[in-house]
Amino acid sequence: MNWKRSAAGLGIGLPVVALLAYGLTVDPDVIPSPLPGKEAPTFALTMLESGDTIRLEEHLGHVVVLNFWASWCFACRIEHFDLSEAARKYEGRGVQFYGILYNDSPENGREWIEMMGGQSYPALVDPTQRTAIDYGLYGAPETFVIGPDGRVVHKRVGPTTLAELSAIIDPLLEDRPAGPGGETPLPADDTPGQPDAPGLPIDTPGQPDTLGQPDAPGQPIDDPAAAQ
Repeated sequence: MNWKRSAAGLGIGLPVVALLAYGLTVDPDVIPSPLPGKEAPTFALTMLESGDTIRLEEHLGHVVVLNFWASWCFACRIEHFDLSEAARKYEGRGVQFYGILYNDSPENGREWIEMMGGQSYPALVDPTQRTAIDYGLYGAPETFVIGPDGRVVHKRVGPTTLAELSAIIDPLLEDRPAGPGGETPLPADDTPGQPDAPGLPIDTPGQPDTLGQPDAPGQPIDDPAAAQ
């Protein structure tokens, strides 16, 4: 019967239409990741220019932004200016940016940075791609924001922007403890280990203790021997 064929076709077609409709509502740059909320995978990578080793654990207590990039990545060109601007904006404020070269040679990386007019933050080399694997990289560019507690706060697939980074970093800086190690700094006029002593004068070498009582000039000191 025609109505049975129509019903069967409708039963098959509706799920397909629903799936396509759902796909139109999904941001292709938002790919689920198990990392946000978890401790960031540690690493020890060398800097592209100096060869110094950078260890993630050395930045505990600070916000860290990791951007995976490559010279062959066209989208990396789109975000490069914003990343450099963000690194300059947060310089000296407890935020460290690093660019991790992904699936590319150091020579190509250096040429690309020079071609782009420089970079305001260090580039790191990941020769074995171990760090990229640990972070579950799909490709380049991808950006990760790590909070002061060492946990991944945000992952971005595709080009990021200054506005997006600021919206994520600013709240992390507001929630960060005021002093290193989490302690609250003392006021400028307080000296650790020295309790205040209200009402007591400061002893000065060569001057008698007065305890707040001024000397009375012209009053002789009683001498018991002179009175006899």
